[in-house]
Amino acid sequence: MKHEHSIRIKGARVHNLKNIDVEIPHDTLTVVTGLSGSGKSTLAFDTIFAEGQRRYVESLSAYARQFLGRIDKPDVDLIEGIAPAIAIEQRVNTRNPRSTVGTTTEIYDYLKLLFARIGRTYSPVSGQQVRCYSVDDVAARVLEREGRRVEIAAPLRLAPGQGIIEKLTLLMADGILRVRLDGRTQLIEEVLPTLDPALDPAQIAVVIDRMRVDSDDDAQTRIRDSVARAFSYGDGVCLLLCEEGCEEYSSRFEADGIRFEPPTEHLFSFNNPLGACPRCEGYGKVVGIDEELVIPDRSKSVYDDAIACWRGDTMRRWKQQLLDNAHRFGFPIHTPFHALTDEQKQLLWRGNEYFQGLDDFFAYIDSERRKIQFRVMKARYTGKTLCPECGGSRLRREALYVRVGGRTIAELVRMPVDRLAEFFEALTLDAHDLKTAERLMVEIRNRLRYLREVGLGYLTLDRLSSSLSGGESQRINLSTSLGSNLTGSLYILDEPSIGLHPRDTHRLIGVLRQLRDLGNTVIVVEHEEEVIRAADWIVDIGPEAGYNGGEVVFSGPLPELLNNERSLTADYLTGRRRIAPPASERGWSRSILLRGARENNLRNIDVRIPLGAMTCITGVSGSGKSSLAKGILYPALRRLLCDTGTKPGDFDALEGDVGLLRGVEMVDQNPIGKSSRSNPVTYIKAYDEIRKLFADLPYSKHTGLTPAHFSFNVAGGRCEECQGEGVIKVSMQFMADVTLVCEACGGRRFRDEVLEARYRDKSICDILDMTVDEAIGFFGADRKEATCRRIVDRLQPLQDVGLGYIRLGQSSSTLSGGESQRVKLASFLTREHADQGVMFIFDEPTTGLHFHDIAKLLKAFDALIQRGHTIVVVEHNMEIIRCADWVVDLGPEAGSGGGEIVFEGTPRDLVHCAESHTGAFLRGRDEGRE
Repeated sequence: MKHEHSIRIKGARVHNLKNIDVEIPHDTLTVVTGLSGSGKSTLAFDTIFAEGQRRYVESLSAYARQFLGRIDKPDVDLIEGIAPAIAIEQRVNTRNPRSTVGTTTEIYDYLKLLFARIGRTYSPVSGQQVRCYSVDDVAARVLEREGRRVEIAAPLRLAPGQGIIEKLTLLMADGILRVRLDGRTQLIEEVLPTLDPALDPAQIAVVIDRMRVDSDDDAQTRIRDSVARAFSYGDGVCLLLCEEGCEEYSSRFEADGIRFEPPTEHLFSFNNPLGACPRCEGYGKVVGIDEELVIPDRSKSVYDDAIACWRGDTMRRWKQQLLDNAHRFGFPIHTPFHALTDEQKQLLWRGNEYFQGLDDFFAYIDSERRKIQFRVMKARYTGKTLCPECGGSRLRREALYVRVGGRTIAELVRMPVDRLAEFFEALTLDAHDLKTAERLMVEIRNRLRYLREVGLGYLTLDRLSSSLSGGESQRINLSTSLGSNLTGSLYILDEPSIGLHPRDTHRLIGVLRQLRDLGNTVIVVEHEEEVIRAADWIVDIGPEAGYNGGEVVFSGPLPELLNNERSLTADYLTGRRRIAPPASERGWSRSILLRGARENNLRNIDVRIPLGAMTCITGVSGSGKSSLAKGILYPALRRLLCDTGTKPGDFDALEGDVGLLRGVEMVDQNPIGKSSRSNPVTYIKAYDEIRKLFADLPYSKHTGLTPAHFSFNVAGGRCEECQGEGVIKVSMQFMADVTLVCEACGGRRFRDEVLEARYRDKSICDILDMTVDEAIGFFGADRKEATCRRIVDRLQPLQDVGLGYIRLGQSSSTLSGGESQRVKLASFLTREHADQGVMFIFDEPTTGLHFHDIAKLLKAFDALIQRGHTIVVVEHNMEIIRCADWVVDLGPEAGSGGGEIVFEGTPRDLVHCAESHTGAFLRGRDEGRE
């Protein structure tokens, strides 16, 4: 049947979809594209995935379904041919502080097993390998001496208060006849008469058995029994006496006076009490003295008061003690703290015989805690800091004595994935270990390779999952899916290219094709040109956004799409439309200079940011862009201009024309509001004007309705049954909460008398149901009214940034990250800034944007710059880079291979930079369109 080879959808009406029919072939890489808000995600996630999920739940027993909850059927006439569906969305899946990249990808689980099975334990005292032997191990050593005479013995062990003669007498009663004394094997009955009772027992060995080694079954049984008996008499120690001398084997896992834990997988788990560090309980951090608070400015030297707690007249004696004696041990007191070696930094804390370090200083503070000034001082420098017990490894000390290939598990998880993959490729094992760990090595190598292929080679396995961006989190889930080797499934991905430099996009495409070639159907919601061109099948939704979208403009392969004149996607792919760079370069004469940026992998770089222009910070994924913009530039300016905000990363100084700036704003993709009451129209302050308009109506004045009565957030005019929500959530205990339309107001949120107030035959509920485009047309028809003009002026920026399709009363929690970011941008465009000179920092603003939407975004940027503001954009999109006035390209590679400035200048000059990956793609894009 036809539907067995494709997914067939008939009559889909979810959200803005207009009763569409579409067919998607199985075992293909299908891209769903179109303008932002056209209905792409609605088709992929709210229709196809929702139905696949619902069918899976329906297949379970009634008992299991009560715990999974109820899933409503999408509004569609027919869906056929859906395989088991897996959605990989662009959101961080967890805020659990125990979740890391290693645990999410399951690589850490395989590492635990690897260390448990073939790990070698080394003594921290001598550095020698610690071994313990089983009965079979020692028996095998005996059998290696076939045909030769050996003696199996045990050291003499005395019970407390027991004498040597008493012990030997008891051994004779047990059938033991001989001992080894003075290098000779003698009968006990011959030794006893002349034995000195004060003799050291260590000089005597108890001979359990003597034999000429044979390999027949009876001899092997005899050897095992004798070895087991030796371990028993020797308290876990067996001696093998042969021609070569005496060999000692211990069944106890100890050395240098230390008893070690035998490696098990639980010993390497920071989520298990057996392996977690007892001090931090497996979190890696504790509340203690925070080095960043003690040394807030790392560009200063010890001489220049880098150590904050040693400033002032009272505590200066601690610093002076170091200064007076530094020449005795060669400590560089004039070197900036960030330039000190790790040993020198540790010395500041530990101290030595010449001076007392910071550890001694805070111990002194603790001893004086009865005085309030010392308690205040301790609190000033207390914060979350690395656990001193485990150094942030999260594991107990015993786990770090075990090594594979000369490395501990903590050292491995701190390596970037690229280096870790190279380590495992080069790791050589002996025949026994190779046989034991062969399957584990295959899984580890494969999963590391998948992480590299999706462009995440710069991450470390101990990186917290909660610190990842949405794009990184999605690509990690994608690599995990590859590692699971599922077949016959339906994968639906939401813009996996987010945060990925074009240099790495082809690797992502390779991964998607691998997933397809395993026998899966892969549906990708995507705008990236290279991904669209690589697809087997393309579904273009549009033609525009919101109520002007929701139709299937095209469904088929790429060559046919390029000939479609109705598709905006085809217009940009063929060059019929293009985003033109500015005709002339926007000049600038003022700038700020960020000196000595050293956060994360940044290598003490100096970065210039022009004022009154658009700067694009770009580079390969993991090169240090976010560390520069979000980690240093924004918090540093925030602290300087507003005297508030988080502590910036490590840098030397902000120089230049900083005094021309009046403020700084970070416009990221965090939600504008998590409450169901929050919505775009309240965020941009347009709803205040709408409420005033309704309160000025004759009906409102006659009935005493004020602007507050038209708010669904306060009591008065709202429906009190649902408290202005329009819906009522019913808790079903074991089942998912059920959302029901409020019977009192019918979902209209307000009391009947409030809904009677009408402006041009529209109630307040009707206004909230309008899209931005509809509302601009509605209020714009009455521009003579001053309030209507103000409403239109506040709504217009939403339309300008491409959000004309969203509804005024739409809950903010339903907006995507890119939509939330553009609502924030629109709110800035609506503000009447009394002061010019605000720096706006945007984090990947093209997320979720079609080519056509990017053109609108650039116009909004121009509007801000014309008002005297400055734009800084962290971005990979070539259209944004081409239209920038100044480009800072970081790299050349990711992680430890990045953090340097590869290029700084105009886009026109960037294309000539041979070292820049960005320049190469920008040049190739221009050549491809000529």
